[in-house]
Amino acid sequence: MFAIIQAAGWPIWFLLLVSVIAVALIIERSIVLRQAKIVPSGLLDKVVDAYRKQGVTPQLLDSLYQDSPLGRVLASGLRNHKAPRQVMKEAIEDEGRAVTHDLERFLTTLGTIAAISPLWGLFGTIVGMIEIFGSQNPTGANPAQLAHGISIALYNAGFGILIAVPATIFFRHFRGKAESFVMEMERQASLLVDMVHGERR
Repeated sequence: MFAIIQAAGWPIWFLLLVSVIAVALIIERSIVLRQAKIVPSGLLDKVVDAYRKQGVTPQLLDSLYQDSPLGRVLASGLRNHKAPRQVMKEAIEDEGRAVTHDLERFLTTLGTIAAISPLWGLFGTIVGMIEIFGSQNPTGANPAQLAHGISIALYNAGFGILIAVPATIFFRHFRGKAESFVMEMERQASLLVDMVHGERR
C-alpha cells in the first residue's frame, strides 16, 4: 500500500484525507438517519392518547422533545395548543426547519467531496504529465522518471473516481432519506394540528 502511495506522488495525500473524511461521514449518517431514531413508529398515537388523557404537561413536553426529531416537532406544536391554528403551525414549521438542518448535517461536506475528488484526480494527472514531459532530455527519456509520471497520472485519476462514486451514491441516498423523513414529520404534525383543533378524531 505504501508503495502505491509513493508511486502516486504527493497529490494522493489530499485524496487519502478526503476518503477518510467521507468514510467517517457515511458511517455517522448511517447511524443517525434511521427511521426508528428519526420518526419512531406509533409516537403520534402515544402523543394523542396522552393529550386526551392528561392534556399538555411539562413532563409530556420534555419527554417528547428528548425522544426524537419527530418528538421535537410535535412538542413544539403542543406547546402552542391553546394558540390559534396558524400560530401552532408556525411553531411546528420553525422547529421543523431546525430539525431539517440537523438531518442534513454533513451532507454538504459529503457532496463537496464527491464533486472535488475527480477534479483533484485530474490535477494529479496533470502533475503526472508534467513529470512525463520533464523526463524528456536531448539524449532521450529517463525511464524511471517517465514511469513515475505515468504512475502519478493514473493512480490519482483512478483514486479520485474511486472516492467520488460511493460518495455521490451515499450523498444522494442520505439526502433522499432526509427528505422522506421531513415529509413524514410534516404529515404527522399536520394530523396533530387537526386533532388539537377538533378537525380530526
